[in-house]
Order: sequence, then structure tokens, then C-alpha cells
Amino acid sequence: MGDGSANMPRAGGSEPFGMPPPQERQPRARWPESRHYAALDLGTNNCRLLIARPQGGGFAVVDAFSRIVRLGEGLATSGRLSDAAIERTLAALKVCAEKLKRRNVTLARSVATEACRQASNGAEFIERVYRETGIALDIITAEEEARLAVLGCHALLEPGDGPAIVFDIGGGSTELVLVDSQVPVPRILDWHSAPWGVVSLTEAVGEAAPGAHGLADLYADMCARVKASFAPFADRLQPPVGTPRLLGTSGTVTTLASVHLGLAAYDRSAVDGLIVPTQAMREVSTRLAGMTLAERGQVPCIGSERADLVVAGCAILETILDLWPAQRLGIADRGIREGILRRLMNGRML
Repeated sequence: MGDGSANMPRAGGSEPFGMPPPQERQPRARWPESRHYAALDLGTNNCRLLIARPQGGGFAVVDAFSRIVRLGEGLATSGRLSDAAIERTLAALKVCAEKLKRRNVTLARSVATEACRQASNGAEFIERVYRETGIALDIITAEEEARLAVLGCHALLEPGDGPAIVFDIGGGSTELVLVDSQVPVPRILDWHSAPWGVVSLTEAVGEAAPGAHGLADLYADMCARVKASFAPFADRLQPPVGTPRLLGTSGTVTTLASVHLGLAAYDRSAVDGLIVPTQAMREVSTRLAGMTLAERGQVPCIGSERADLVVAGCAILETILDLWPAQRLGIADRGIREGILRRLMNGRML
């Protein structure tokens, strides 16, 4: 299983991409490192592709693609993926399909998360994607999403005693994972998926009333909703042993870290693996929450594409910081895609 066989079933969304019939196939490459693997993560807000080849104990990135598609826009009120969101997403996926063909990918896995889990037309959308792009999307569970995120970013956890929390703030949901990191691949002790991500929470609370009080009330509303959704997980948590550790993977934490650093433009090399005092992240969150939409749009690394969603991300992050009182926050610009690649390269399809 996981050897790239052309006879492998497509179940689970893992499949050889663009492979010729057996009689036309060339002999297998002598060096496994020459094989290209791909992972595609279609979230509620973003479409992200990573193509890599094995290198040493990890992998080297060959190509990448990321685009904000807002697939889950309007989902909270309609229960469906809108026509406009579908068309935006299909356009991005066609770019991904072209990259997969051009890079001669041996094995790929493509996953879809909360928006497709929730939408009444999610399965219909998945079928259309396959017809028009050849990409077989697998709608994964929240638990699988959490496991892949941990697998993809756990290397950035600070050393320490006791369990740590890894979290992923998405567009439609937030995953919290309590892990034992005393083993090479962290063991999951507990996990929780909350139905609030930056898109779903933004749409649920609506627009702020005019003035500073309106902005403050909206932010308080967001934080209260997120706290309530975290309550079952909070009730199960034991007081942390040793020094509490936190690692976040998502556009929210990478964006807020960029603002903290004062970057003029996003720089992955400066952000991935960064350790930030949690108080500094709180200060950035509070400052952004007090700005108008226009003001947030002028902040470098936020801009107009993220200006309306970043406050929800701030509220979710601050609620996580209340839940797990770490003094420092690890920032990861890696997650589900990297987790998928590691599984594929280790011969595990699912």
C-alpha cells in the first residue's frame, strides 16, 4: 500500500495523478528521491498545494500554490456552497491540476475540510471538481484534519516536560490537540474541533456597530462564542505539568506574527519556527480588534483580502491563550499538507 501502483483504488482521495496505462509505463526510477509527491488542502478559506520530493529524513519542496478562495463564504446562512465560491475554487484547482501534470507527480492526496463537511452540496461539488480537473478530493473528518496538522508541524514544538497543545485555526473550524511530545511523533492524548473558524465566526456575528464601543462589543461576542465552543475540551483538561507549550498553525498565527515583526510583506523564512511571547500576540490582537475595516486593510501582511476575517482569528487565538496559559507561542507555516506528504512518503495512504 502506498507504492504508487496504477491499480490502487481512488478511495480515500489518494491516487496516482496522470499515470499512463501499464503497457506504456516506463521502468521505475532507480533513485526513489526522484519521485514527486503532492498534497492539496482545500479549506473553507484557502486552497493550498505542495509538491515535494524525498530528501534525507524529510522532503524538498518542488512547487507550491496558495490562493484565498473563500469556499465557505455564505455557508453559515445558506447551508450550501455558493455558485460564486465554487467558481473561484474551481479556478484555483485548475491551476493546481496543471502544476500536478507539469511536475509529473507520482502520488497525490487531496483533502477538503469543514466547508465541504458542512455543505449540503459538498458531495456534488467534489464530483464536479473531479470531472473538471481530475483531482479526487477526499472530505476528511475533523479528527483526521487534527492528526495531519500535528504530523505536519510537530517538529516546531519547543522542548519541554508535560503535554502541549497544537492548534489549527481554519476558515470553518478550529482544531485543538493535546499531545505528548516525549516521543518522536507526538502521541495524541485528546482533541477537540470547534465549529468556529475565521469565516464562520465573522459571518455569525455580522458587522460591528459604529464607534469604538461597537468594535469592542463585537470582539467580546466573538470571544464568548469561541469560549463556549471550547468548554467541553476545557472541562477535560488537567492543569499543565511543567511549562505549558503552544504551537499554532494557520493563516491567523502567521499573519499576526508578521504584524508583530513589523514585516512589510510576508516572509515565510522569518515566520515559520518563530517563538513569540503570548503577551505580544495579545497586544497585536487587541490593537487589530480596535481598528476599523479600512484601517486593518492598510496594515502590511493583512491587506484587503484578510481585513474582514483577521479579527475573528484574533478572538479565537486569545481564547486559546486563556485556555492554555503558555508564556510563549510557536508559529508554524506548515501543517496539513506537510502531514499528508510525510504519510505518502512513508508509504501510508490514509
